[in-house]
Amino acid sequence: MLQIFFGEMPEAIYNTEVYFQNVYEDEWITDDFAREVIRKVDKSEVLDKQAIQSPVFGIISPERLSGGTKTLLLMKNMPDQVFNASTCGDNCAPFILKLARERDLTINLYHLMNFGKRSFKAKILNDGVTVGNMEELLFEACKYV
Repeated sequence: MLQIFFGEMPEAIYNTEVYFQNVYEDEWITDDFAREVIRKVDKSEVLDKQAIQSPVFGIISPERLSGGTKTLLLMKNMPDQVFNASTCGDNCAPFILKLARERDLTINLYHLMNFGKRSFKAKILNDGVTVGNMEELLFEACKYV
């Protein structure tokens, strides 16, 4: 289930860019989830664990992936941590929901992320309310962002 905390959360890892640079492992880049995220979010293709083909930059290393992709990879591979999902664009929302369907996932947000028109389940940790769609999330998020 997705759990969201809006606003300052001391235990959350805020600077996901720097954190990723210091903890990621090569194997993170080549699994199916990473390949799909890199393809859909960064419009790039994984060639191997240290080479990604970007249509804009040519062949890049994982350190040059977008902030959203790095944050999603951290969420996938470090399930006991809470990450600042405001480093992600709305194009990352389907992947956040995918991870949350597989296991409990807590994220920290400083903005209202668009999770789309389909129903989903998320618990707002600020007040314990559970929402089931974007309209309900908007109502709750307005209290905190």
